[in-house]
Amino acid sequence: MTGSQDRFTLYQMVNNYASPNQDPARLDRIFSALADPSRRAMLARLEAEESLSVSDLARPLPIKLPAVMKHLDVLAGAGLIRRDKSGRTVSVRLAAQPMEEAMGWLSRYERFWSDRLDRLTAVAEEMEAAR
Repeated sequence: MTGSQDRFTLYQMVNNYASPNQDPARLDRIFSALADPSRRAMLARLEAEESLSVSDLARPLPIKLPAVMKHLDVLAGAGLIRRDKSGRTVSVRLAAQPMEEAMGWLSRYERFWSDRLDRLTAVAEEMEAAR
């Protein structure tokens, strides 16, 4: 095996161990889509509104419409949005199911941060009691 084959095999083992019921390529698309701040801003706006036209979604962003369309393609490829066309207007809706899949993957590691939060709470309560 070559070095790249070893890395790919390790990649597959880690992803299969971490989430045996999830498609690693799908998780890659979801996390890749969520990695960009413009795309996260679009998702945040769609969380607040049931549906927005592409123009309304693009209006507050500091990027041009072609860039917005490329970001929407990435979000659609990850399954994070749905687009509907009515006449000349394309409306965009949030599709939350892929985020649930991402949270499912992340929840395996929740104990690392929840233990720390429990310890922080205990320290804060001790400090409050000492006053």
